[in-house]
Amino acid sequence: MSKNCLLLLVQIFLLGGTSVVWAGEPGQQFEGFNLQGYTRDGKKSWTVNGDNADILGDKIKISNVAGESYGDEKVNLTAETGTIDQASGIIHLEKDVVITSERGTQMTTDSLDWNRNEDLVKTNDDVLITDKDMTMTGTGMEAHPAMKTAQIDQDVTVTMDTQPDPEVTSQITITSDGPMVIDQTKSYAVFQDNVVAVQADQTLKADRMEIFFDETKRQIKEMICSGHVVIIRGANQSFADKAVYNGRERKLTLSGRPKLILVTEGENAITALGN
Repeated sequence: MSKNCLLLLVQIFLLGGTSVVWAGEPGQQFEGFNLQGYTRDGKKSWTVNGDNADILGDKIKISNVAGESYGDEKVNLTAETGTIDQASGIIHLEKDVVITSERGTQMTTDSLDWNRNEDLVKTNDDVLITDKDMTMTGTGMEAHPAMKTAQIDQDVTVTMDTQPDPEVTSQITITSDGPMVIDQTKSYAVFQDNVVAVQADQTLKADRMEIFFDETKRQIKEMICSGHVVIIRGANQSFADKAVYNGRERKLTLSGRPKLILVTEGENAITALGN
């Protein structure tokens, strides 16, 4: 295979929905690679750079990938290797894939597909997302590159700090079978199936949990739990069909056949309240 010690500049102009793609000879290898995409009004929408490029039919394999996506927020994407499908426009990234948004949100995984035309990234692998006072892990994900909206498919674990006061025990860990959807533009997240939230000595279980955040105060504004709700605090337990937590008032309201089981004295003294 021949190698040209030249800088290869490849540009794709997305004008009127038409893609004009450079087509090199199959089997060619180049040092230096740059691919760029533009919006219909001529603004740069994304770039992809690499150290080397191999032309393999309608596929271009590149090494040491460094990409950028431009929109409301600039996003950097890096990986050891990448494969560009010229027909679909999808870039498959592999090995040490890292996405970093301008505001500091970062996602790492083993591989993913970057659909530049739809501005989506998708993976079936394990993912780790970190953002300010929140960490998310799980398996399988679909998101916009800036991570403002994302869905983690299964085995979800989210750890967050809900209070800026270091003297208050505020870390909460939420797990669920999934999926979990988070929309940071609406300060909203929803967990599905076998949801368990743990904070200090309190545990809350439910089939579904919706959380509304107060971004200015960095705390939970409202939490709505539904389906087989169980609340455990020490030896005491509460049961209901639905539970609503008001973060401002720090008040939890149970509805739908609420029932409380309280340990009042000794190991065997139990009081049941409710229906």
